[in-house]
Amino acid sequence: MSTISVREFSYNPSAVFARVEKGEAVQVTRHGNVIAILLPGSGASERYAPLVARGQIRLKAATVSDLARLPWLELPEDADPLGALLAEREEDPR
Repeated sequence: MSTISVREFSYNPSAVFARVEKGEAVQVTRHGNVIAILLPGSGASERYAPLVARGQIRLKAATVSDLARLPWLELPEDADPLGALLAEREEDPR
């Protein structure tokens, strides 16, 4: 995941969105603090975008290909993602 400042983003947002459309995740920072994470709207990262937006998970130096290797669990809207993941781990303790 690449990181750019708000100032860099404001100079050419179209170029940043073009990078995201190609599958790159981009963190936007202000004074060194992450204020936004831009994720591609389709593909593997689409699955995790709602969790990132709600602050339930944080992406570090992950790439879209890293996200594609993560497990996929179908959950109801009101389900606890962490509880489901822990239950999955108990069933398959690799």
